[in-house]
Amino acid sequence: MRGALAAGGLGCKATLRERSGPETDSRALARCMTDPQSPARSAILIVNALSRQGRKQYDAACAGLRAAGVDLLDAIAIDEPGTLNDKVAEAVARKPSMLIIGGGDGSLSCAVDQLVGTDTIFGILPLGTANSFARSLEIPLDLDGAIKVIAEGAPRRIDLGMIDDDYYCNCAAIGLSTKIGGHIPPVLKKTLGRLGYLIWASYQSMKFKSFKLIVTHDGVRETVDALEVRIANGSYHGGVELIDEADPQSGEIVVQVVVGRSPAQLGWSWFTSYLRLRARKDTTIEYRGREIRVETVPPLKISIDGEVLAKTPFTARVAVKAVRVMAPLDAEGH
Repeated sequence: MRGALAAGGLGCKATLRERSGPETDSRALARCMTDPQSPARSAILIVNALSRQGRKQYDAACAGLRAAGVDLLDAIAIDEPGTLNDKVAEAVARKPSMLIIGGGDGSLSCAVDQLVGTDTIFGILPLGTANSFARSLEIPLDLDGAIKVIAEGAPRRIDLGMIDDDYYCNCAAIGLSTKIGGHIPPVLKKTLGRLGYLIWASYQSMKFKSFKLIVTHDGVRETVDALEVRIANGSYHGGVELIDEADPQSGEIVVQVVVGRSPAQLGWSWFTSYLRLRARKDTTIEYRGREIRVETVPPLKISIDGEVLAKTPFTARVAVKAVRVMAPLDAEGH
């Protein structure tokens, strides 16, 4: 089970088993969303007011959604530690057509367990620092753009990642990430955003050590020297596009390993990835599949969507088409 969310201190994530929900045609749902009389335009909004932009954007989010034609059945600002999971559970129990979560990746990941196997559509307002899940889904990071997707986009059924039986949205990681998300000074995160993450990562990397990684996939067991491991359902991690062709509709999970023993190699990998240089591909190896076993020597903590919540060893899985999320229309209007 998940402990308290480090970024917002909200506490969430009871472990749930994978459930399957009914398939729904996305274009039909899109037409339904744009019908002013459709109950699918009704929603409950929950905003993590402790996220980087949550408190100052709460009123604007309520006003913007109503102006866009979304009927808010309820609007809740979470500012007390340990209450997000309960509030999400209560909201889902009311069976709204859509549940809109405003916050960072940790808040979204906290909420998603409750939505698996339901008919409730997941609406996203990216109000955190990295907003990696929104980036992976190509949801605009500005409030007006995200509201437009909720009001005019198309519901899309997507995959979720799993660490053992725990669902998550975008990316889990082993290595330097566990020393950043749960330990970054709040003043760096709130005032500098992604730059604050980079400053803290640079500081932590100076005392970072490599580890042995054992990966078992398709019956094959491999051991490599690793500096960081990303278990990805989407292409972004820490707000940077790191995992090419990782797609929450691919039906597979990607384990990407930054190989090497020197912290300088990890820095070079991040640098080349941030600038999208061709050399980035030489710094990593990847494993893809429905289920991959991951072990480390020594055992290490795991950051799941930015929150340090588990330890190795574990089995990484993909939960295929586990939830429906409001996403931008494609070029053909679907």
